[in-house]
This record gives sequence, C-alpha cells and structure tokens, in this order.
Amino acid sequence: MSISSLSSGLSGMIANATALDSTANNVANASTNGYKPEVAAFQQGSVSGVTVNISKAGADAAAAETPSGTDLATETVNSIQYLAGFKLNAQVVKTADQVLGTLLNIKA
Repeated sequence: MSISSLSSGLSGMIANATALDSTANNVANASTNGYKPEVAAFQQGSVSGVTVNISKAGADAAAAETPSGTDLATETVNSIQYLAGFKLNAQVVKTADQVLGTLLNIKA
C-alpha cells in the first residue's frame, strides 16, 4: 500500500510541477503578440496516479499582430491551484514514506 501511495504522490507532484511550468510560460509570454497560451489537462494514469497533457489553446495559427490570448487572472488562479496540488501530493509522499519506514522498522 505504501509503495503505491509513493507512486501516486510522486506522479501528482510531477503533473502539478509540469502544469505550473506551463502557467509560468504563459505568464512570461503574456505580452508576446500572437502567443497562444498552453492549457493543462489532468487525467488519471494508466496504472495509478495522475498525468497531465499540455496543449496550446486554439489550434489555429495566430497572426503575429494579434495580442496574446493569455488571461493573467486565470493564470494566477491556475498557479495557486497547481502549487496547492503539488504541496498536497508532497504530503502524501511524506506520509507514505513515514508509514513505509515504520513497517520496515517493525519487520527488522
């Protein structure tokens, strides 16, 4: 049980860190003309945990003269959510590590 908890927590940390990187990229390019922001879509992993798919918003090519489609309010909310998700998954990993350590100490 603890090993799967470690795996799930780690996959959640990786997914949230990837989504947070995407949000940071969107904010960094907010004033870039023609920039299409990236969108993070979380999905349940095939075995356990979670994965994230990053895609560009709007599939059509943007003209260089059009302003960025980045909404800073949305990106701020997303970054807060992704950071909270990362911290929660880090706590899962920490707790699973403690449980696994206790089990190993009992076994030894």
